[in-house]
Amino acid sequence: MSHIFPRHTRQSPPTAVGGEGCYLFDKSGKKYLDASGGAAVSCLGHNDAEVVAAIKAQLDQVAFAHTGFFTSEPAEKLADLLIEHAPSGLDRVYLVSGGSEATEAAIKLARQYRVETGEPNRSKLIARKQSYHGNTIGALSAGGNEWRRAQFGPLLLDVSHIDPCYEYRLKHDGESAEDYGLRAAQALEDEIQRLGPETVMAFMAEPVVGATAGALPPAPGYFKRIREICDKYGVLLILDEVMCGMGRTGSLFACEQDGVSPDIACIAKGLGAGYQPIGAMLCTGKIYAAIEGGSGFFQHGHTYIGHPTAAACGHAVVSAIIDRGLVERVQMKGAALADRLESRFGQHPHVGDLRGRGLFRGIELVENRESKSPFDPAKGVAGKIKKAAFEAGLICYPMSGTIDGKHGDHVLLAPPFIIEDSQLDELVDKLDTAISAAI
Repeated sequence: MSHIFPRHTRQSPPTAVGGEGCYLFDKSGKKYLDASGGAAVSCLGHNDAEVVAAIKAQLDQVAFAHTGFFTSEPAEKLADLLIEHAPSGLDRVYLVSGGSEATEAAIKLARQYRVETGEPNRSKLIARKQSYHGNTIGALSAGGNEWRRAQFGPLLLDVSHIDPCYEYRLKHDGESAEDYGLRAAQALEDEIQRLGPETVMAFMAEPVVGATAGALPPAPGYFKRIREICDKYGVLLILDEVMCGMGRTGSLFACEQDGVSPDIACIAKGLGAGYQPIGAMLCTGKIYAAIEGGSGFFQHGHTYIGHPTAAACGHAVVSAIIDRGLVERVQMKGAALADRLESRFGQHPHVGDLRGRGLFRGIELVENRESKSPFDPAKGVAGKIKKAAFEAGLICYPMSGTIDGKHGDHVLLAPPFIIEDSQLDELVDKLDTAISAAI
């Protein structure tokens, strides 16, 4: 009998005992191709010798030192490396233990910045429907997935949610992608005006939406217009790159491809590649200066922020991504994966949309391609695909509720950056088997 409180109390998952490259192994010896990196985490694959060595070396020096008393060399080195490669304007790094902590810290920093700069009336946050920003109360409040929010509604903060930039579903017939992008962005300005510009502190969004919408990229020009609107009304732009950042979409920071820089950025998952729990919030020098010149103290913190061992891991991972040319490899293998998905599923009667960037790909499933009508949620298509894929030795990330938190199904793919062409073939073959078995 297990005393673990699992994610699903009616399921008994196998025990993972090993991993090598793109594969994980369970106790029975079964091999699984990790085509989603868990949840877009394992960007370097499993058992990377350099990362493991960096962690062991740090443990031999100092495993933990509380940031209320000390900084550490690994934390300083990781912050320097991140800022060296970060979008323009980002200047400070606040190290945390994961994605929800990063987004929670971002929301609280945005609020404290407003207080410190003499604008205490700016307390409202705007985010998007069908977004996911984490599972702590503040992060869940910012997220726009109704299924995740429903039972916790009475506990959540009052956050406004505008429509996502969802070209497949929301672009009008005859409308260009560029015109749609501008129209989608206009929803932010409309909401700012509705709330009153003097009350809005920040807008939060994922550059490429991950778990809840299946690698949903923005329309051309969308984020440039979002940046303009934020600047016009003095609203902070928070970009959540917890899932899509750290090289996953083909640039170290996903927002680079949209030509924008945020005021606050959140990263995690690929930052530690699964070898240690770590995340980070990055902010501009202007925001930091406001705290430094005001109270001098960010009224926030967790025990394990700036953890030396985790920071040593993060530095080794980011160094590997940069020094091994893995961002360029993501571009190349991402294109190869996109080609294979298009060849296998482009005309599939139940595949409505293939989308994504780099090695971050989504497949939206439909009952009818012409009408784009989704499957009845009662059929549980996403769950059936996940189960069939796992039985076939494939780990992928299917989710339901793609459209509105209840309707729609998609499969998210986020394989390790080291994946080979033969493994891409294996991925597509096993996914095809799983989709066929489920539908």
